[in-house]
Amino acid sequence: MADSKREVERKYEATPETRLPDLTRAAGVSAVVHRGLSELDAVYYDTEDFRLAAGSLTLRRRTGGEDEGWHLKVPVSPGVRDEIQAPLSDVLPPALGDLLRSRVRNTPVAPVVRILSARDVHHLLDEHGALLAEVSIDEVLAERLTEQGHGTTSAWTEMEVELADDGDPAVLDAVERRLRKAGVRPSSAPSKLSRALAETAPREERRTRKKETKKARAPRTAGDHVLAYVRRQVEAVVALDPAVRRDLPDSVHRMRVATRRLRSVFRTYRTVLDRTVTDPLRDELKWLAAELGADRDQEVLDARLRSHLAGLPDPLLLGPVSARLKLTSVARRAGTRRRVTSVLDDGRYLALLDALDAVLADPPLLPAAARAPKDVLPRAVLKDYERLAARVGHALEQPPGEQRDVAMHEARKAAKRVRYAAEAAAPALGKPAKRLAGRVKSVQSVLGDHQDSVVTRAALRTLAVQAHGAGESAFTWGLLHGREEATAAARERELPEVWARASRPGLRAALKG
Repeated sequence: MADSKREVERKYEATPETRLPDLTRAAGVSAVVHRGLSELDAVYYDTEDFRLAAGSLTLRRRTGGEDEGWHLKVPVSPGVRDEIQAPLSDVLPPALGDLLRSRVRNTPVAPVVRILSARDVHHLLDEHGALLAEVSIDEVLAERLTEQGHGTTSAWTEMEVELADDGDPAVLDAVERRLRKAGVRPSSAPSKLSRALAETAPREERRTRKKETKKARAPRTAGDHVLAYVRRQVEAVVALDPAVRRDLPDSVHRMRVATRRLRSVFRTYRTVLDRTVTDPLRDELKWLAAELGADRDQEVLDARLRSHLAGLPDPLLLGPVSARLKLTSVARRAGTRRRVTSVLDDGRYLALLDALDAVLADPPLLPAAARAPKDVLPRAVLKDYERLAARVGHALEQPPGEQRDVAMHEARKAAKRVRYAAEAAAPALGKPAKRLAGRVKSVQSVLGDHQDSVVTRAALRTLAVQAHGAGESAFTWGLLHGREEATAAARERELPEVWARASRPGLRAALKG
């Protein structure tokens, strides 16, 4: 069983002679309490090619201190990480191994660094004695455990200030002002592990890292820009995998969007990337998006229906509507969650990740990839745009009803494709591509709300039938169904105006340059 906590901390350079300044002069801090010394012994694990370190993840087995055990730290934002903890054991707990799968796949993890820390801890308290933050000064000794560089050591002193659970980040700002005034400066290393790996790296590893740094350059060609976009989306899928497994808010949605962006860019930029390589990947990405979609669609539907019920006055809530919705949602969501987890453990998914990595390692570039972005990217974006224009026009020609619903849904999918194409081109084409993406996003929003209404009406009809069969009133479900019909009609009336803004000739002319 693994537990999770949000870790918000800042690191600072220190020396063995470093002493804490008077931190009671920091705003909000009333007392500094010395908590004593502790000895920590941590072994850090990674793959042979340091895949976890490349993703800023750290996995360690630590003894000593109040939280000894296995710790996996996942980056959230600068200075913020989620720490997932599991009890101390001789082998990696399966719960943590699952969270590493998108990174390591079938590659084993092994010890890479051992870090011994002598930690001197102080607690910062407010006027009521509540914990605000923990300050520690660590004397650190790191030893390399990999075959190359085995036994190489490095020693340093550092200071950490970690915010208390649910604490106010303003405390860290106040403490930092006092530390800076005393001459203490922020650390250049984001973690002990990153510093240990850098300072104990064998010469050959350092040369390889320098070569990779030189090789990385700003995108220049059309192929560079397309591959940069592909790389961002692949990294998003891999990084979001642990969040989806942990059922974090919006994680499934974001991962699904990344898969759709990949699939879309492979199709749009077929003159840049060889479709004999990318078409099979598009099929697999379609499969993954569909599997993720079951959970995401249920999540959106639940939120929409809960919002509708919350907005109704009590006299219109006839029967146990909230209880019925909750019962239905929990049952369906449990099924979709199991399905998503099984997909992420499926060999087919891991093979897809490997195939995407292979595309980035050895891109299947066509001759157009070597040309200037302005000669290739606008043409691809505008081709998708013309396809969207045809679909919007077709939708507007349809009579209200099922035919228009289907046509608007097809237009919505085309709008997403234009938006993603423009996003990929924006770093090269600048403001015209950004404006087009923004305008098309507005079209997509109108079409998306219309489609959500179509799906919600189908669910409301099912709920009404179930309620009627159980002898309950179906009035409330029918009322909401009527409101959703009104919403769909409003979006249909809104579409021509929103589309007119997105189809101004000036936007297309600017994109062509």
